[in-house]
Amino acid sequence: MATRTIETNLTEEDVRIEGSLRPQYLKDYIGQKKAKETLKIYIEAAKKRNDPLDHVLFYGPPGLGKTTLAGIIANEMGVHIKTTSGPAIEKPGEMAAILNNLQEGDVLFVDEIHRLNRQVEEVLYPAMEDYAIDIMIGKGASARSIRLDLPKFTLIGATTRAGLLTAPLRDRFGVIHRLEFYTPEELQTIIMHSAKILDVKIDPKGAAELARRSRGTPRLANRLLKRVRDFAQIRYDGEITYDVAVDALNMMDVDKMGLDHVDRNLILTMIHKFDGGPVGLDTIAAAIGEDAGTIEDVYEPYLIKNGFINRTPRGRVATGTAYLHFGIQKPDENADGITE
Repeated sequence: MATRTIETNLTEEDVRIEGSLRPQYLKDYIGQKKAKETLKIYIEAAKKRNDPLDHVLFYGPPGLGKTTLAGIIANEMGVHIKTTSGPAIEKPGEMAAILNNLQEGDVLFVDEIHRLNRQVEEVLYPAMEDYAIDIMIGKGASARSIRLDLPKFTLIGATTRAGLLTAPLRDRFGVIHRLEFYTPEELQTIIMHSAKILDVKIDPKGAAELARRSRGTPRLANRLLKRVRDFAQIRYDGEITYDVAVDALNMMDVDKMGLDHVDRNLILTMIHKFDGGPVGLDTIAAAIGEDAGTIEDVYEPYLIKNGFINRTPRGRVATGTAYLHFGIQKPDENADGITE
């Protein structure tokens, strides 16, 4: 998979800048209004009962704030957070050790939780339900199982592919939230706030243009802000105005709808090589030299949400919006009633 400016997965660059930009409490968190309102109620109720928060699952495309919300929950509850990821825990004993080292009320955040292997996942079942883990002592005929009690804790899982979670694990989460793409107005507010922290001069029109091209994703908005800041400092007087933002983003090959060369190649391939579809996912992948899973998980969600392509039982179809965006005449139905 080629490196993309508008990549929404976490990069090393994001790790360096996100820490200082992440809000610490719900009152400072912008967007995800429904999730924020319900979480506030659950947190306040748990604190009044002096209980840990119920286990929470966040799912949705990368870059929308799942990790940030996990940190906020820990701060709001006044507890520590232990962070790990599904691929990092290879053996059941490693998960048991992590759970045993938690303190009362702590938050355990597991990113990409759908990538836990089944043996590790089974350690979580009694831990989430009964706050206990079963450990085997000895081997062979003398082996026996003992149960260790755990402190009450909150497991927060995050995943970009909720469909890959097993039903037993998913059912043990009491609070499940899908995080949605952000509106341009929400992203503009985030960009103005981030610019203030990074000491970047930016006017509202410049922030609005950055927001419009940020694909509904705060992580991408902050990354583009950082890139355009460099452009403004070298080519202009350091302030990000509308004209500076347009010039810089065009040079970075990010168009007015937030599409880059990979997105345009995918859509134009569907239009020119397959008459706009329907065309199967594997066929598209072979035509553009990309992995089918990457197309489905990384490229398609934004294109579908914004109406550039549709999924149908027969395959992917380029929409009228896609034809209009590229200035291409959409074929009419022919005499046989089949769209070309």
